[in-house]
Amino acid sequence: MKTPKPKITDVAKQAGVSVSTVSLALSGKGRISEATILKVNQAIERLGYVRNHAAANLRAHTSNLIGLIVKDITDPFYMQITAGLSEQLDKLGYMLFLTQSGHRQDQQIRCLQSLLQQGVAGIVLCPIRENTQSIIDLAQQAQVPITSIARAEINTALDYVGPDNTQAAMLATTHLVQQGHRHIAYLGGRGDSLTRAERIGGYCSTLMQYGLPFKNEWIIECDKSQQAASEATQALLNKHPKITAILCHHASTTIGALYGAQAAGKTVGKDNYIGQEVALLGFDDVAEASLTTPTLSVVSTSPEQIGQQAALQIVRNIQQPQPSPQRIIIPATIIGRESA
Repeated sequence: MKTPKPKITDVAKQAGVSVSTVSLALSGKGRISEATILKVNQAIERLGYVRNHAAANLRAHTSNLIGLIVKDITDPFYMQITAGLSEQLDKLGYMLFLTQSGHRQDQQIRCLQSLLQQGVAGIVLCPIRENTQSIIDLAQQAQVPITSIARAEINTALDYVGPDNTQAAMLATTHLVQQGHRHIAYLGGRGDSLTRAERIGGYCSTLMQYGLPFKNEWIIECDKSQQAASEATQALLNKHPKITAILCHHASTTIGALYGAQAAGKTVGKDNYIGQEVALLGFDDVAEASLTTPTLSVVSTSPEQIGQQAALQIVRNIQQPQPSPQRIIIPATIIGRESA
């Protein structure tokens, strides 16, 4: 027969104290002597008692759970955010509860409802563009704070931690211009992406600042897969051989572009031999970027730092709600390697 799990009453009996004394010892509240706390802990250890935190949270109207809703848990950007968020929350005594919504609003609402049913104290969210107000309304009804970690700020009614996409693209384009490039293309992303729109805005404004040309046919949409990026790069360079540099929207796009440039008869690097070489500069750093030949230069917005700051922000808002939404912007930096 299965041995029943020990209960708090068993701990109290073993320690020779009342159930309320055990509860106070577990919560760290009340005036209890060190000797009594020691007896309770010894009883817990002997019996193998495991505290039901969910039940305790319900009784105390508190929770140490933070919910995270992301579109794609396999995306390296969100993987690094998750790592930074989880690490920082652990230091603060909270635990992460991860969900994935895809790009569907109805699925995101279901994720939110599930997290609320689990009694989370706060939610970190990568929102979908359509109708974020329904997400805000649900969270407000449950009196649960939300921090947005979208690549682009979608709703100013939410706390926000994220990159400055326009500044990142300006930094990247300036880097290429200062290396002598005059024909710079932009590859990747979906046409309905607000992040892409912000980056293209920074790219175009920087080219205009330097009096350099940009053409709509040099701005190419493509799927984030390496295969799609490779094919798009090869077609772009074959059709427009004057292009000497490409800004790549995703980390995977940059890797795919490397293969596509080589298939188009180009070498990849910084030296800019006219007609022979093309420079590649991607957004977001991943481990593979330093393993390719040549290694890939990137513009990094430190997603791990975004996660850490989101953790600090959501916990602050749980403990002391802010009267107005707070914005934390993580500046971009260039990580120069061999490709640009």
